Amino acid sequence: MSDTVNNVGNAVTAARIAPAAVVVGIDGPSGTGKSSTSKAVAAKLGLRYLDTGAQYRAITWWMLSNGIDVNDAAAVADAAGKPEIVSGTDPSAPTISVDGADAAAPIRTQEVTSAVSAVSAVPEVRTRLTELQRAIAAEAPLGIVVEGRDIGTTVLPDADLKIFLTASAEARAARRSGELKGKEATDLAATRAALIKRDAADSGRKTSPLAKADDAVEVDTTDLTLDQVIECVVTLVEERRSGTESA
Repeated sequence: MSDTVNNVGNAVTAARIAPAAVVVGIDGPSGTGKSSTSKAVAAKLGLRYLDTGAQYRAITWWMLSNGIDVNDAAAVADAAGKPEIVSGTDPSAPTISVDGADAAAPIRTQEVTSAVSAVSAVPEVRTRLTELQRAIAAEAPLGIVVEGRDIGTTVLPDADLKIFLTASAEARAARRSGELKGKEATDLAATRAALIKRDAADSGRKTSPLAKADDAVEVDTTDLTLDQVIECVVTLVEERRSGTESA
């Protein structure tokens, strides 16, 4: 009997000590620091991590690799359920595979970048991936940081904390250009123009457009270092998690 009581007591103590699970949605356009911030925050707080943009890139890569006309919405819709997309959620080593093949490198090519907005705008694609994203978030025992463009508004509208990262077009272009290498590197003006074009496409699509949720905390990263952004978001998450524990 005493062992049983002790075991129950230990379990209760552990439950009180263990941090409350928290679901964090981080949205914003390209170049605001979403990926770097989200991964670092998840790692610091012991949470899982999901890059939903990688999933849209993965399905776009599959469409291109299988001869699907990405500008033919009907063809994309018909094929949306075919590829098997698996996301690893370890923030220190996130993975993405398509039909069992590692897709981490090929989904970052300029060809995929140029096509992903068109594929992402197809409702059937968004429905399929939204369901996948919600399932992954539900399976994270201690919580998860999910980054994208419609997390707070569509994918996880009941997230414990919603953050919307912003930055000037100039700052975003400089960061994006710094990520490009070799023949894909472009000048700042071209990168800025490409970012603005994609922002317009993502914000103007009919299904789940890029938008700030009404209850999201906006963080302008233009004049902040990455470490400062990470610290800001970690503080917000810890405050929200503490509030969850007290509730």
